[in-house]
Amino acid sequence: MNLAPGEQRHHEVLIIGGGNAGISLAGRLRRYRFRDVAVVEPKSRHLYQPLFSHIAGGTADAFEAVRLQSAVTPPGVTWIQDKAVDVSADTHTVLLHSGSAVTYDHLVICPGIQNDWTAVPGLKEAMEGPHGASNYEYELAPKAWDLLRTLTSGTVVFTQPPGPASCAGAAQKPLYLACDHWRREGVLKDIRVILAVPTPTIFGMEIIDEELNRKTAEYGVEVRFSTELASVEPVGRTVELVGTVTGVAETVAYDVLHAVPPQSAPQWLKSTDLPAPGTTDGFVEVDPVILRHPRFPRIWSLGDAASTLNSKSGAALREQATVLAKNLRAVRKGRKPGTEYNQYSACPFVVSRNTVVFSEFDDKYDPMPTVPGWNDLARERRLTFIAERVMLPWVYWNLILRGRA
Repeated sequence: MNLAPGEQRHHEVLIIGGGNAGISLAGRLRRYRFRDVAVVEPKSRHLYQPLFSHIAGGTADAFEAVRLQSAVTPPGVTWIQDKAVDVSADTHTVLLHSGSAVTYDHLVICPGIQNDWTAVPGLKEAMEGPHGASNYEYELAPKAWDLLRTLTSGTVVFTQPPGPASCAGAAQKPLYLACDHWRREGVLKDIRVILAVPTPTIFGMEIIDEELNRKTAEYGVEVRFSTELASVEPVGRTVELVGTVTGVAETVAYDVLHAVPPQSAPQWLKSTDLPAPGTTDGFVEVDPVILRHPRFPRIWSLGDAASTLNSKSGAALREQATVLAKNLRAVRKGRKPGTEYNQYSACPFVVSRNTVVFSEFDDKYDPMPTVPGWNDLARERRLTFIAERVMLPWVYWNLILRGRA
């Protein structure tokens, strides 16, 4: 539904953001017998981001990652097709781009994270040019596969951003898929592949680092640790990579650039009172265990826009949605919120066209296995590829978005 300018409505639970977090939470709240739930989401299509890496690597088609927003909104949930631009915690009001306003009993903020393409000089222009692409934008993922599959020689640079990012490890997945493709085509030996990661190791967990280091060595990838993308010269097709420890800059000419931009909280959130005082990242301040705002008890947050301690990922969202829904139900019944989020996250690294390295971990990157025999599953396996590529998309569309998983 669309609200007329100046129109004001009220909902028991108002959710800002109709992505994975917002829709799965709305579905779970409906199962918990919340009758008046509304979701504010301006986009008319819903995207399943984990498939972007497969699209960029040629193991999925673009249409598989998209549904109409109207089709995924749970029955009984009101969809307000508009954009939130401000929140007044004192008056319990959300101001929308159309000029209308919505009041609430409880507000859940989960609009996701934004890609800051202009944060790196020349990066936006490179993505708009013929030699740049990324698996972090739906429109750029098919372009990435077109560039990677047709390359038979030259230099490809892959970059991973520093700081908070949505499933940062996903930046590496198209690299492994592309390398496996080039090896099958017999051209890998003619392609120089460079990967720049901002961390001192390739991921941060010993068992996962062992597997990923083995794969990069197998493919002949030149890994630059503690290295960030400083600038891009799209016309001359060069990038400047800077070592964050040494300060040494390296200029590399490329034939294809696959880059993931720095990311931050949505711009409108940064100007509200919702981030923690004294912070500049714009993420919503929450108790990282119960997901409730410590200063505004009617406000909650989860997902990429929340200042939780975990690594941001879809797996983290699933756990958070369960915790938040149960805590909202408790508060509705006059009880204190008692369900706790344990900072769980996961990242399946697609390391070939039929195998995955599966990581599960907490906010300190210590292993947090939920599957029996995880130490075996953390190694490169075909079974985990089937789970990640075939089973999880089905579970997402049919169970997670309905609040059933």
